[in-house]
Amino acid sequence: MCHITFISTIHKEIGKCNADELYKIIAKISPEVIFLEAIDETYSGYDEFLFSTYGEYHKKLELSAIQKYSHYNSFQYVPVCETGLSDAFHEKIKLVCQNRALQEMIDNFNYLAAKNGFEFLNSLDCINHQEEMRALERQILNNSEMDKKINEDIEAYENPMISNIYQFFKHNYFNSAIFMCGAAHRKSIIEKIENHKKVEQVNLTWTLFENSPNLR
Repeated sequence: MCHITFISTIHKEIGKCNADELYKIIAKISPEVIFLEAIDETYSGYDEFLFSTYGEYHKKLELSAIQKYSHYNSFQYVPVCETGLSDAFHEKIKLVCQNRALQEMIDNFNYLAAKNGFEFLNSLDCINHQEEMRALERQILNNSEMDKKINEDIEAYENPMISNIYQFFKHNYFNSAIFMCGAAHRKSIIEKIENHKKVEQVNLTWTLFENSPNLR
């Protein structure tokens, strides 16, 4: 039976959320396949050259941890995004982050991530913090066209990740895999996993990292 562990991450190191700690998690699971929230270009041939020739680690936290794992293990790396986040999404971030209350929420989230590491990022507490920030963002945007467009863009960004994982599964066998994705997507990705498995009646199981119930 093929099995995937879903791990929520952040993309830049902060406190206990660092490549060494993520490497320990990956090594304990010992995956044969690593699915990552990334496009093909995120880890380029030049990045591979810098690592293989000079031992230079990637600036993206997850890729740096994957590189550490590659020292002792063979596996298949599979980026599952088809496009990056839209320009409208980045414009929204610039706009809403001017709000002082939201910035304080972000600072508090980063403090908790730095202090408690990946246990926090993979917790219900993390989801609740993200939901509070999203609620304030919606209030700031006041049901504007930008808000609606961003929601559509995020759906278009997230949906292919799960579809591409299932497509890979149909043509490849593995015992253990992991899927790493930013914590901001955690709630939505869990919902998509649940919805997708109802449609795809296949011999594939999921687990949420850190002692959460299996998604079967």
